[in-house]
Amino acid sequence: MPDSQYDIPNDPDVTPEDIHPGADLFGADLTDANLRGADLTEANLGGADLTDADLFDADLTDADLFDADPTDVEPPNADLPGANLRKADLPGANLWGANLTDADLGGADLTDADLGGADLTEANLIGADLT
Repeated sequence: MPDSQYDIPNDPDVTPEDIHPGADLFGADLTDANLRGADLTEANLGGADLTDADLFDADLTDADLFDADPTDVEPPNADLPGANLRKADLPGANLWGANLTDADLGGADLTDADLGGADLTEANLIGADLT
């Protein structure tokens, strides 16, 4: 997707050109952002507000989402191998078909999350709530 097609409606400090591998989006307000197919490999999304963000087919390989707020994010088929989702608040998340290989989900709240078809090979789920 060309950069111009990303929509970041809530943070004047974040432009479509900021969406790239290794991006530092720490604490950014990405509420309702259209990040479909975005390459956010190794991006720092720590503390970012991802409420209702569209991450369908986004590549979040080795991304840092520690303490990010992914409320109502629906990243089905998202690539999250090696992602830091430690203590993430993901109740009811739609993670169907997500690649979570080697992801750190330690202490994450995955209550009622849909993990159908997700690849959790070597993922850290110690202390995660999967009820």
